[in-house]
Amino acid sequence: MDNHPKVLAICGSTRVQSANLLLLQYLQKTAAPYFNITIYTHLDQLPHFNPDLDSDSPPAEIRELRRLVEEVDGIIICTPEYVFSIPGSLKNALEWFVSTTLLSDKPTALITASSSGDVAHKELKLIMDTLGARSNEDTVVLIKSIKSKMSATGEISSSELRERLLQLILSLNTLL
Repeated sequence: MDNHPKVLAICGSTRVQSANLLLLQYLQKTAAPYFNITIYTHLDQLPHFNPDLDSDSPPAEIRELRRLVEEVDGIIICTPEYVFSIPGSLKNALEWFVSTTLLSDKPTALITASSSGDVAHKELKLIMDTLGARSNEDTVVLIKSIKSKMSATGEISSSELRERLLQLILSLNTLL
């Protein structure tokens, strides 16, 4: 039986081979000695947030996402920046947690990997702080020009980035 902590990694991009998904797959392999990562890639299947539907019985897709979050020890969110913001599909998913305490004090790593990413990074941090997620300066990473640091197959060419991601893993592990 595997006693490693469990982490749910939410990919903020809905693109099939996005740099964010490749980054999460890299983390999944690299973090294996410390914790197990399951990658969630179904943001495009979630219904639009509607407070009228956020009742004791929300849509099935939302119940499933909430169950996944409830059952893990920690969360990783990795997102690009679209038009100086986080993608609408990620914002939509996070809005479904406002009426819950599922993210309160949940150990969390936040990664913004994009061309620039400054605005989305600040926005993601603000949203997660508002939802009560627990992170620290070592579990919050902005990766600018991600495509120049990673191959199309997910190989990270930057030794500095590899080291920073290992630091993120070790830091998140101490929060779990």
